[in-house]
Amino acid sequence: MITRTVSKNPRTTRGDLVNDLQRAGTKVTKTTISNTLRRQGLKSCSARRVPLLKPVHVQARLKFAREHLDDPEEDWENVLWSDETKIERRVWRRKNAELHPKNTIPTVKHGGGNIMLWGCFSAKGPGRLICVKERMNGAMYRQIFSENLLPSARHDNDPKHTARVTKEWLCKKHFKVLDGRTCTIGG
Repeated sequence: MITRTVSKNPRTTRGDLVNDLQRAGTKVTKTTISNTLRRQGLKSCSARRVPLLKPVHVQARLKFAREHLDDPEEDWENVLWSDETKIERRVWRRKNAELHPKNTIPTVKHGGGNIMLWGCFSAKGPGRLICVKERMNGAMYRQIFSENLLPSARHDNDPKHTARVTKEWLCKKHFKVLDGRTCTIGG
């Protein structure tokens, strides 16, 4: 019953299972549930976040890829990619099943979450990982850039990324953004 329930709904918690079994007349501990699921090849994992993409987002990503398809490899060695994310719920799943729809949470930029993190990486490896303790806004985004970002960054069109003051800050710091729109303030 435990395995069947978790297979139907991987987001089922151990507490939910304890309550379901208790209603059915069986008393069991959370540890017993964990052990039972592990024996069945299941482990508690964070649900994989997958982008909730609208057709316009898919087209924008495809356009970007086509525009940079023939860029020399050396150009990419000077690019630093950055973004923020929230860490959320866990699911019970089998090995290599992380992308099954039951084991993922479609993401949107401003949806709930427990921990907000900002990070970056480049061809040389990962950069800093920052735990954001407050609600992320444009001012905080610029402060993170100021303290943690190297001379080149790529960001999406989230309002805090594209705010006029953020664009002006990037221009003053001589950042070059791959889409070319950052330093076109006022014309």
